[in-house]
Amino acid sequence: MAQEQKKTTIVLFSGDYDKVMAAYIIANGAAAYDHEVTIFHTFWGLNALRKENPPALKKGRLETMFAKMMPRGADKLGLSNMQFGGMGPKMIKQVMKKHNALTLPQLIEMAEEQDVKMIACTMTMDLLGLQKEELLDGVEYAGVAAYLGDAEDGNVNLFI
Repeated sequence: MAQEQKKTTIVLFSGDYDKVMAAYIIANGAAAYDHEVTIFHTFWGLNALRKENPPALKKGRLETMFAKMMPRGADKLGLSNMQFGGMGPKMIKQVMKKHNALTLPQLIEMAEEQDVKMIACTMTMDLLGLQKEELLDGVEYAGVAAYLGDAEDGNVNLFI
């Protein structure tokens, strides 16, 4: 008898480097154990999908302000604790390098290679004024109903 496909879903609400990193470590681990994995990026979690150098796009004043205030890409995210005036993220990255740990951009790339479904919440994109051209290639776009469809059959459902 064939074993049913296991599914893991993650709602990534946080834009904190350490929390996003934890989500991607779990996603990659689940994918390595043959789970079908979905990460639904919403609100600040969308910042992990932003390109560091997006193309110039026409935006309204409010959308332009949001774009300037939010970090561009996974490597620019701050920590949830121990910011130390910007030194915290530098320190954690140095410790990770010392221990040969994968960086967050590398974990995201690994997730892409393992066919982790990375979904950007279209409603949040509209609210924050983000456009598809500003996000990484390979990202899927959907609303909460699509996430719920995946989560309904999920063996593991996380909110980070």
